[in-house]
Amino acid sequence: MRYAYYPGCSLKSSAAEYETSLLAMCQALDIELAEVPDWNCCGATPAYTVDPLLGVGLSARNLVWAEDEGLDVMMPCLGCLKNARKAVLKLHDNSYRQATQEALGREFRNSVRVVHPIEILYVDLGLDVLEKRVTRPLTGLKIAPYYGCYLTRPTCDFDSPENPQSLEQFIAALGGEPVQFSHKMKCCGGGIFLTQEDAALDLCHRILTRARAEGADCILVTCPLCDMLLDSYQVKINPRFKVKHNMPILYFSQLAGLAFGMDSKDKALGLGRRVVSVQPVLDRLAQEEARLERQAQQQE
Repeated sequence: MRYAYYPGCSLKSSAAEYETSLLAMCQALDIELAEVPDWNCCGATPAYTVDPLLGVGLSARNLVWAEDEGLDVMMPCLGCLKNARKAVLKLHDNSYRQATQEALGREFRNSVRVVHPIEILYVDLGLDVLEKRVTRPLTGLKIAPYYGCYLTRPTCDFDSPENPQSLEQFIAALGGEPVQFSHKMKCCGGGIFLTQEDAALDLCHRILTRARAEGADCILVTCPLCDMLLDSYQVKINPRFKVKHNMPILYFSQLAGLAFGMDSKDKALGLGRRVVSVQPVLDRLAQEEARLERQAQQQE
């Protein structure tokens, strides 16, 4: 399986552990990635706000190489994925398509499929293949699946946009226990935290509170912006709401790496880059392994 790979800005900077763990996971699953050469920023929210045509053009420029290569494009960042999907839809309009082709100086057939890694694992690869790669199941670990706003919205071909189950099944394939997380589709405030920080902190506080109330040992995330707010902003949320959140936040690729038997200190996993320590997660896994080992010895 081979895909064009568009990392986006975050995975090359603040979310470097997302990239390294994702690449390690893909290597373990024989998923070949070809990074889009000379890729550019997708424009995030500002580009579409200032000039919708600019936003479409920025995303289209990142897709033309993949189209020439005949490859689907993996986009790990949900913000980038949202913009690319928006561009694909707008490029069905003749005015957008013609203006974009003039700006690019070439024909763009708009034939590229843009996918998040979760869709690749869930649809293209199959969770049964993922499960066979597991050597250290996440047994006993209760994980809250957090989809955020854009993984399955506004439309989705591989899961329900309102009550998705792909992350729950992904967690189960790794041997973990997905909790019934009622806030799994709630916004973290990623689109407003720079201008309305208090509102974003309140949204994150609610997500973290619900995850703990539902017994989660950690929260699984699929987006670098969601990760930043839920992980690093706990130090702001705690004094703001007079609470003591200490909820580990992990990318799905980091959890996959642990289930595949990677050493928790492996730099590719990047667990040391977490703001909230993931040591309770590692301790929980070690305790469960010890319990199962004692149980096996007693049965002999």
